[in-house]
Amino acid sequence: MGQINYRSFLLILLVLNASMVGCFADNEKSDMPNADALTIAPDPLTAGIFQTISFKADEAMRVLVPYLVLQPNTGYIQNGTVLDLGENEDYEIVILIPPRIDNFVVLVGEPGREYFPIREGNVSWTTWIENGMKNSRGVKIIDSEFENGLLQLSNSTETGGYVSVKVATIIRQVAAGVSIENGGAHSTGIVSGLETFNMLSVLSDETPSPDPFDGAKGYLNRWAGQGNPAYENAADFLVQEFTEYGYENVERHRFQYIEANPEAYNICAYKEGYEYPNEWMVIGAHFDIAPIIAPTPVDLGAPRGYGTRVGAYDNTVGTSVVLTMAEAMFDIPTRRGIVFCLWSSEEGGKRGSIAWVEDIPNEVTISNYINIDMGGVNWPGNGTPSDRVGPDGTGSYPASQENWPFRVYIGPDTEEDVINQPKMVYLAEWLAGDALGVEEQLAVLNGELNNAWSEAGEPGIIINEATTARSDHASFQAIDTVTVGFGGLVDGYDCYHQTCDTIDEMLYWMENDYASGMQNLINSVDLMTWYGTMIFLHLDHQPILNSYL
Repeated sequence: MGQINYRSFLLILLVLNASMVGCFADNEKSDMPNADALTIAPDPLTAGIFQTISFKADEAMRVLVPYLVLQPNTGYIQNGTVLDLGENEDYEIVILIPPRIDNFVVLVGEPGREYFPIREGNVSWTTWIENGMKNSRGVKIIDSEFENGLLQLSNSTETGGYVSVKVATIIRQVAAGVSIENGGAHSTGIVSGLETFNMLSVLSDETPSPDPFDGAKGYLNRWAGQGNPAYENAADFLVQEFTEYGYENVERHRFQYIEANPEAYNICAYKEGYEYPNEWMVIGAHFDIAPIIAPTPVDLGAPRGYGTRVGAYDNTVGTSVVLTMAEAMFDIPTRRGIVFCLWSSEEGGKRGSIAWVEDIPNEVTISNYINIDMGGVNWPGNGTPSDRVGPDGTGSYPASQENWPFRVYIGPDTEEDVINQPKMVYLAEWLAGDALGVEEQLAVLNGELNNAWSEAGEPGIIINEATTARSDHASFQAIDTVTVGFGGLVDGYDCYHQTCDTIDEMLYWMENDYASGMQNLINSVDLMTWYGTMIFLHLDHQPILNSYL
């Protein structure tokens, strides 16, 4: 007999018990459709792809699908729906199958039902069922945004009472020829950690070459300003990538900080929105890296220097996430315009994103901004065994190294100890709690972050607001746009803004007793890439505006 997934087995028992309670506990529940009367096919489902799913009912019912679904008439993505099924009726719908969990859950209610209960944001559907489906939140069924389109969901304090549940299994495929140790568990889907890592590897390749710009196969020395030829060469590569993805409008936004300093430039790929072309969703990461000012390697015990030639963590990984998202999003029609920007001069004071924001056309509104800055030396790496040596074999690295949490940062925030953007915090919780499979590592923190993280038990995934913004999201918060960002803590990584900020160091840092450095690193960037992708799709359907305007 194969290995048993005991959590899934327990869930099945609980679902069966819940169905029996619904049928026999009282007269009101006796009219509830039996979840066993609903068939979901195929089973198992394939994680991380848009998949056509068939629902067939042996009796009349209304089914809540709490996942991203595709509107059949427009191709737009919608945040959940309900299906009305008659007796012996079936219906097919295209769903983005959650990428990082094992169970797919739909709720079954009586025909014509107006409200459904839903889970809290920070727990999975599985945990919600295990805890007896207790709830304080609900959704109301509302009309489609389009004629003959899928019904929509709206948040409500009404829950409608008891429901039955139906569960299907999700399996994420492993890419051909990729072992689990080399990232196979996070190697497939419309985006994947492996794809992001592969782009990180291309950009950060230090293999010597006759390249006249940086002497390497990759795109190093990307220091902004002064017409740096290595930066210009790397920018050419980015324009080529966006063009190959299909973007026809790729612009180089050159700007000047002061008259004597010709800055480098931002590279932005634009795609028009079909319903609201003057509302833009912007996804960005800074492409420049910290310039080498004092190249003193920390592993030699010298005074701490500043600057990097590679910048793998800060911020080639963010650049790679944006490129992965841009490739995946090109073929998905959106209501709002999409702009993928790779910023210049973040390290010099966020000057690239500031210049772009100041040049937004008067008729354009930025609905939301997603920032990607630093990642891959965070969760799930959990410290370094003391008997290991550094990547150079000298054993000179500190014996105890900590891996910081994966951080979701949200703003604008005006009060240190108050959640000012509750809707964005809830959306970030909702995705982490279920589709991204990190509910057990999740915490919402506010206040002084390091202390709050320690007091919370040092969870691996933290969602927080901050009154200060040390990356390009600050430029968008300045125009009152609600932003969400993904990355690591700024300080705490020994190679932050150092010559040792390389992929080899990231792999070394991420290795632990549970998995190889490659496996953990690809897991971490997979979470980042999927988080950005899913939150973008939610926000295209339902933007989140500033709560205090």
